[in-house]
Parts: sequence; structure tokens; C-alpha cells
Amino acid sequence: MNIVIITGASSGIGKEFARQMDTHPAFARIDQFWLVARSKEKLTELANSLQHDCRVFTMDITNVLQQERLENAIKKDNAKVRVLVNCAGYGIMGAFAEQDRREETGMIRLNCEALTSITHRIIPYMKKGSRIIQMASCAAFLPQKNFAVYAATKAYVLFFSEALGAELKDRKIYVTSVCPGPVDTPFFDIAEKTGSTLKVKKMVMVSAGKVVARALKDSLGRRQKSVYSLPIRGMELLAKMLPHSLLLTCMRVMEGRKA
Repeated sequence: MNIVIITGASSGIGKEFARQMDTHPAFARIDQFWLVARSKEKLTELANSLQHDCRVFTMDITNVLQQERLENAIKKDNAKVRVLVNCAGYGIMGAFAEQDRREETGMIRLNCEALTSITHRIIPYMKKGSRIIQMASCAAFLPQKNFAVYAATKAYVLFFSEALGAELKDRKIYVTSVCPGPVDTPFFDIAEKTGSTLKVKKMVMVSAGKVVARALKDSLGRRQKSVYSLPIRGMELLAKMLPHSLLLTCMRVMEGRKA
């Protein structure tokens, strides 16, 4: 049995991946979509809206026992994971020293540790031509004041994904890290509880549909990285060309003008 596993599938980009992959001809021979998130109600609603047969896993992927439950299900069904999409994650804005410690460290556990553990567990059940799609962010391109931990976790995802892709190349398992700018999803409902993003970032906000369509195209094209929109590509180029200290100074000046 060929399956797709999508974490963080109950909303936002994860939900959009499920919707687009459901009707994409490249995934027509997938037998089941395994949808993973904490909200059973939202996952069930999504599953009922898809054409593919779906299996819902209501779980907290930072919990090792829950991860084992997912892996054991793969073993029991003798399933082959053709695509793993790691979308589960969150961000918190605001000065690091003023944030709730549990929420800051929770970002590391979910965005980095859980993603790494899930990926490690799934790779043995993948075969030639399988794909891994990891949700990073344009925040991975440079340090972000008042978004310090989130940006650091996404830099981890980006570097990890690029290295993993090199390791798996000979096995013909392809890894793509997705690095969007601001996306119009419920992400900001959580992220802006204790801070707000720069207005210029919201000016380049795009839909989840466009980001996912580009990500699927890049994954099928065996590209290491998927970056949607010219402004975000420009940001990536600047982060490579200019010292991060200079860019952080520019961001501080823009923040001052906002105030």
C-alpha cells in the first residue's frame, strides 16, 4: 500500500497540501492519505472532503509514544511512504526574554525535534522515487529580531533538509525544503499573541494555495528548495550577499519608523 503522510494537516499549509495532492495526477496511485494533527474534528472534516481514502491520526507529534503509534501503523499495514510532508509547527513573536519559556522551548521541540524524529522513523519505509517535503520559512535565511527562536528553528529545518537530501540522493529519495514568506493562514493568530510583524512583511503575504502549488512543482522537479514570489527570492539573495548584522540594523530602522 502506497501512502502519503501529512503532519499539521488540520489547517493552513498542511491542509492545503492534502487538498492539492488529492487532485494532482502525480499522486493518483496513492492508496491512502494519512492525516496527522491534534484536532480530530478538523482532520475528519478534511478527510471527508477528499477523494482519496484517508486515515486520521489524532496525536501530538512531540510525544514519543504517539510517534511510535504512527510507525507501528506503517509496519502493521506494510505500507510504503511515497511522500512525507512535515507541516506541523508554530511561531511566537516578541522579545525572547519576555516570552513564556515553555512556548519558546516548545517551538524547538515541535519545529525541530519532532520533525527530525518523524523523518528518521519514516525513511526506512520509503523506496526509490519517494519524497520528503519539509516546511521551513524565509525566516531561515537570516536571524530575526523578535522572532529569534522561530527563525533559528527554521534555519535548522533548511540546513537539515539540504544535508539529508544529499545523503538520500543515491537512494533516489528527494528532499525539498519550502521557504515561503508570510502566508495567509491561522499561523499569525498564534504568532502575534505577544508581538506583531513588520508591515512590509504583510505587504508580501500570499495565499497558501500558491505556496503549495509551487512546492509540489519543485518537489516533483527534485529541487532542494522551494521559494515562492520575487520579493522572497530577493530577500534570500540579500541574505547571501550582505552581512546579517547590516540586515538586522535595517530591520531595526524599519521597526522604528513603524513606531
